[in-house]
Amino acid sequence: MSSSHVAGIERPGTVHRNLSVAQLVERGLAGQEGVLASTGAFVAETGKHTGRSPKDRFIVQQGEPAEKVDWGSVNQPIDPGVFDALAHRIRSHLNGHELWVVDGYVGADPDYRISVRVVTELAWHALFAHQLFRRPAPDELESFEPDFHLICAPSFQADPDRDGTRTETFIGLDLERMQVVICGTAYAGEIKKSLFTAANYLLPTQDVLTMHCSANVGEGDDVALFFGLSGTGKTTLSTDSSRRLIGDDETGWSENGSFNLEGGCYAKCISLSEEKEPQIWRAIRFGSALENVVLDETTREPDYDNDSLTENTRAVYPLDFIDGFVPEGMSGHPKAIVFLTADAFGVLPPVSILDPEGAMFHFLSGFTSKLAGTEVGLGSEPEATFSACFGSPFMPLAPSVYADMLGERIERHNASVFLINTGWTGGPFGVGERINLPLTRAIVRAAVTGALQDVESRRHPVFNLQVPLTCPGVPPEMLDPKGTWSEPEAYDKQARELADMMIKNFETFASGVPEAVVKAGPQPG
Repeated sequence: MSSSHVAGIERPGTVHRNLSVAQLVERGLAGQEGVLASTGAFVAETGKHTGRSPKDRFIVQQGEPAEKVDWGSVNQPIDPGVFDALAHRIRSHLNGHELWVVDGYVGADPDYRISVRVVTELAWHALFAHQLFRRPAPDELESFEPDFHLICAPSFQADPDRDGTRTETFIGLDLERMQVVICGTAYAGEIKKSLFTAANYLLPTQDVLTMHCSANVGEGDDVALFFGLSGTGKTTLSTDSSRRLIGDDETGWSENGSFNLEGGCYAKCISLSEEKEPQIWRAIRFGSALENVVLDETTREPDYDNDSLTENTRAVYPLDFIDGFVPEGMSGHPKAIVFLTADAFGVLPPVSILDPEGAMFHFLSGFTSKLAGTEVGLGSEPEATFSACFGSPFMPLAPSVYADMLGERIERHNASVFLINTGWTGGPFGVGERINLPLTRAIVRAAVTGALQDVESRRHPVFNLQVPLTCPGVPPEMLDPKGTWSEPEAYDKQARELADMMIKNFETFASGVPEAVVKAGPQPG
């Protein structure tokens, strides 16, 4: 397509609008942006940025967002003048560049979807956006008008001295004027997470709870939600051959029910195997894209165990690559809610049953362990972290806004809530072992099918959790984490340390929640 004005870029080179998957793959190969794997997947490397750069992400502080955004170390403010000057420089930089435009929707429910236009300088980034966001029908494209514009220019390096940025990398969100600019990083996850963050600001104003969670549904229309940060198992555990996938990472909950915000999946694929994750394995074919996956030089077969570039290897593919997906991306109100945590201390039970107050405590706490590679600067070992709402890096409003909306929906729709540990057992990271996936799958299936509704349970003396004594498909001795440690005294010490961390972290929220929510968590020893 010939040059034309796009997203404020006055003199772009050739602009390619809404090309097909085959065309984008051809252009990506022709431009030497990547190679094809033996599976047919397009494979790209992202250079030094193999994960998100949260310290380089800023939100423009003006208009209504200035009053509503929960400003701090996560939602860092930037002056509108600084943003405008840098955005102008990025647009000027793209004059004369070949550009790729993808139009799509964030949100499957037509009542709430956000129209987005993604402008990139890499064909494979356009492939990423095409497969990840919900695709308009051909007749919708004819009259498509975007609510939100996103420009991604990895070849442009910001100058901290001139531009007022922290580094050469910049992710800037202007929620008032509905635009995002990204520069200095080729990591495609920044595109996805920027628009999810925008949805987390916009949709709650329409009484839609936006959640960093995956969702699936069983034969009885029993919707289940899976919360958890990267690496805790949202994609893996929600991709279940016995249930239909609604979405793997971002979900809305409105008066109409639950709906996916995306049209694709963005799965971690480190240590991926056909045996353990057959649906994801089969989804990595022509039309999918692999990010930072190492290939055999001769056969081009992916080596999913190779973490020489990063542990945060990724695959993006459309939902229709998963057998039994829900094409409309919508379903009913959730009946089961699962909080996933990868506990590197090895002290939390594999499964706990939460009452409404406990659900609020653990939703606001969002305890897990960050796994190596998901963010710039993480080392080789997991780090304990607390991320409110199991997704605070993407939540521009105060955590209490999302928590209040979730609590009200849990009560109104009588949803069951569970805390499931996908982390370590028998000792901490480096001593114990990761809870094996088949056992976790058995726990999840019991939780979402109602098999844990009436089982006998005991209260954990340190964490104040209700721990079931039995679970179908799980050896009873595995349900007691202390019993899996060779030294019970070491378990008690480690459990107390984590409990004290939970108590200290919750001090931030204690004054704003009912006393019953505070008492639902661990108590001082």
